[in-house]
Amino acid sequence: MVAVHTLPLLYLIVITWLPGAIVYRLPYASRDRRAALAAEERWFWAIVTSTAISLAIVLMLACIGRYSFGRLLIADLAVAVLVAVVSGFNLRLGPSARRPGVSALIPLALVVMGLWRFFPSSEYIIGGKDPGTYMNEGIQIAQRGAIVVPDQVVASVPNFARPLFFRKHELFSTMSGDEPTSTSYSLRFMGFFVRNHDSGEIVGQFPHLFPASIAIGYGLNGLSGARRTVGVWAILGLLAVYFAGARVFGRTTAAAAAVLLCLNVIEVWFARYPNAEVVLQAFLFAAILAGDRAHIDGDAFFAPVAAALLGLLLFLRFDAVLGIAGVLAGVALAVTAGSRLRAGFVIVLAATTTPAILYLLGPMRTYADLPIVFLSNLRWWQYVALGLAAIVATIAVVLGSKDTALTPGARTMIPTALAVVVIAAALYATFLRQPGGKLADYDAYALRTFASFYVTLPALLAALLGYAIAARRLFWRTPALFVTVAIFSFFVFYKIRIVPDHFWMARRFLPVILPGVFLFVAAAAMIGTKSGGTRARLLRGAIGGVLLALLAWRYQTASRPILDHVEYAGIIRELEQLASTIHDDDLLVVESRDASDMHTLALPLAYIYARNVLVLTSRLPDKSLFGSFLDWAHGRYRRVLFMGGGGTDLLSSRWDVTPLAGERFQVTEYDAPQNAYPGGRREKEFDYSVYEFVPPSPDGANTPFDLDVGMRDDLHVLRFHAKETTEGRTFRWSRDTSYISVSHLQSSNHRVILWMSDGGRPAKAPPAEVTVYLDDEQLGNVRVTTGFKPYEVAIPPALAARLSTRAEPTRLKLVTPVWSPSALLGTGDGRDLGVMVDRVAVR
Repeated sequence: MVAVHTLPLLYLIVITWLPGAIVYRLPYASRDRRAALAAEERWFWAIVTSTAISLAIVLMLACIGRYSFGRLLIADLAVAVLVAVVSGFNLRLGPSARRPGVSALIPLALVVMGLWRFFPSSEYIIGGKDPGTYMNEGIQIAQRGAIVVPDQVVASVPNFARPLFFRKHELFSTMSGDEPTSTSYSLRFMGFFVRNHDSGEIVGQFPHLFPASIAIGYGLNGLSGARRTVGVWAILGLLAVYFAGARVFGRTTAAAAAVLLCLNVIEVWFARYPNAEVVLQAFLFAAILAGDRAHIDGDAFFAPVAAALLGLLLFLRFDAVLGIAGVLAGVALAVTAGSRLRAGFVIVLAATTTPAILYLLGPMRTYADLPIVFLSNLRWWQYVALGLAAIVATIAVVLGSKDTALTPGARTMIPTALAVVVIAAALYATFLRQPGGKLADYDAYALRTFASFYVTLPALLAALLGYAIAARRLFWRTPALFVTVAIFSFFVFYKIRIVPDHFWMARRFLPVILPGVFLFVAAAAMIGTKSGGTRARLLRGAIGGVLLALLAWRYQTASRPILDHVEYAGIIRELEQLASTIHDDDLLVVESRDASDMHTLALPLAYIYARNVLVLTSRLPDKSLFGSFLDWAHGRYRRVLFMGGGGTDLLSSRWDVTPLAGERFQVTEYDAPQNAYPGGRREKEFDYSVYEFVPPSPDGANTPFDLDVGMRDDLHVLRFHAKETTEGRTFRWSRDTSYISVSHLQSSNHRVILWMSDGGRPAKAPPAEVTVYLDDEQLGNVRVTTGFKPYEVAIPPALAARLSTRAEPTRLKLVTPVWSPSALLGTGDGRDLGVMVDRVAVR
């Protein structure tokens, strides 16, 4: 009997090896040719092919709303059995299949290195940015079995209350002059669109190939398996770069490049941090290798494999079209040089592209909007250039298919011209390009920032040298690789920012440019080590070895601080604790994203822990509308709760709130400055309170108003900074204009007392003059000094008498000149600070 703990391993074999291994052994398309490949590459293709088959199955099932992990296993087994039956169970590779040799130790070592450097994975499951969207999309596929998910909480919200929780956005591509058409969408959470309010249909913002793999990881090992998916992709990317490089440059050069990639800080970071770029890296380099095997080496089996991988990339990221264009250009060049265009490549690429287009224009229409706008706004000459390029490529392929191969002069000129253009553009961008006009500084300096932050200038120059020499010698062994690296480089470094996006978000160079740089650096380091006299070869090898060793040491040193870092470690434990306090028949209303970061917790609460959650669109919601919503919600849910931490103007005489719980915790995140290198770990604080909406208390108006700021004050404060504690006091920093909601006043009230401190303002900051208003009527000014002290302003009797008859809360406004610690003290604190407010009382 199979032990329970071995089942995930068996499932993994079925999903990532079995179908591909059997397909690889089919007795068609010159099986002996591919059987003669090194054993380690055969294993690689079994894994890549199986992974592609499994992901295609997940996508197909999820698109029709029928995915489950069990169905995936059945489908993979069915594919394996069907292929075996079709082949007549003739699955032996025969005597041409080589046994594993010493070279198999290289990919094995890369896997071990990846396991060492790419784990543990981050705990980034919260919302607000791309990683959390990817994770929650994948877990939704695993839990709900669909890409377009019916969300009953959304469907249940009555029409009149929808503006409270769903802000409408118009699609850019439907704008006609200044008037939008009726095509629009609403946000459920950041990264999740509402397709239909009546049915509650929700779809994630990002294409679902990477989330499909997360769903598989979730099926294998729950949330832990989902988190580790990205690390597995990064290891597969290492192997793909190695095998693609080994075919062209040799195993030693490819291994050196893969090691540098594995050591590099940005590869290590994104191997632990959910992102689609590592998937693009793995599948695109595998597609380049498969395309070369098919069209350069003449192995027809790999033609449909290459096309299938490229087609799947359309379900990953829109910029995958750059990689597809690079591979297609490489295939076209190979055909013009005399290679045969494989029909299997064309047929499978067309077969996968068609559903991808339907997918992008269907459930992913909002995602495709910006690319549509970009294409529709091209200038006339750009359309002409694209058309001419397509015509030239078509003619070249047709001529090549008629055995009208390029002349020797053309075969020399094409790679030389490409190398000259790439090197000239790179040198210009590195040393001469300056901002000006419409060219922003972060675009002008993109390549030099990439060099200085991520790879070093010597590595960039060595890569350019390696590109030039390799293009002259090896271009026609892999035109797709050279062209793809060039295309990505021009697009990324021309007009796509590296900064001011912070260090860890500048990842567009990750899939192709970063591994490409290391392949060409290693190629430059190995120049001349296989030709010439022994002394010359040893000298060149020593120089190249020193370069590679210095780069490896530099990358290892740079990445050492993050090796034991887990981004947001502990957030899962805190979310599980929070989710346990919210019952299945509760509704949790979360304050808006312009009030605090609580909306980032709302997403996993809803889509991982299956709680009923709604997020307000504003920190100033319509109270009349919200009151009607509460009347409806109390008839549907046992409790209606509110979670906040930043301040929402939501007090009213129509309801009261009862504090239930509060929590302040910190999780570790890495420094993420703009225009600077990260400095190390820091703590990100989450401070929230949970309240229950209840009927109003009849005695509330008779109790003097006294608010302890920073202690369950979320429904009383507006436009303050987050809660803090000092010297045993809770407080908040005010902004230039901050508000306090005074729930009730009495006609006998004649003064407002505020306990405040200037927080030790530097001499260069303006004085802490606080002007106090009540119901927009100025009460007076106070000069706040260092140390908490009470400051009083008088309330005119007539104003107190008028406000005492008001049923709704009254706003107390504080206006203060602000200062910035970042500007005046050079710290990393960029907040605009007014004064520290500890307590507010009305007497």
